[in-house]
Amino acid sequence: MPSTPRFEARIPTQDLARARRWYAEKLGLEPAEERPGGLRYESESGVFCLYTSAGRSDGSFTQLGFYVEDVDAAVADLRGRGVVFEEYDGCVDGIMDIDGNYPSKGRGERAAWFRDSEGNMLGIAEIVP
Repeated sequence: MPSTPRFEARIPTQDLARARRWYAEKLGLEPAEERPGGLRYESESGVFCLYTSAGRSDGSFTQLGFYVEDVDAAVADLRGRGVVFEEYDGCVDGIMDIDGNYPSKGRGERAAWFRDSEGNMLGIAEIVP
C-alpha cells in the first residue's frame, strides 16, 4: 500500500439514470465522467462514483458524507429541493449535535442524514471547532 493512497467512495445504484437525475436535481451535482454503468463525481476535496449494481446497501449506515460551512443553511436548501431528512432521537429539526463520538476534524459535528433515490444513506455535516 502506498504511504499516501487516494480514497474514493463507491455508491451502488439499481437504476443509474434515476440516481443521476436525483443527484442533479436534489444536490445540484453533475458527473465529471460517464462510462457505461458508472458516473464519477469530483470536487476539490474528493471523488465518489455511482455504479450500476445488483447489490444494494441496507441503508443503515452513512455511505457518503458532505462537509459544509453552515449545516442549517444546507439542510434548508436541500429541503427546498425536496430532500427528506431522517429523524433520530436527539435531532432538532433533523440536525443532531455530535460531540466527539467518532473521529472528526474538530471537537464534534452538527449533522443530518438523508437517503438518495436508491436508499443509500448520505450525511451532511458542519465541523464544530
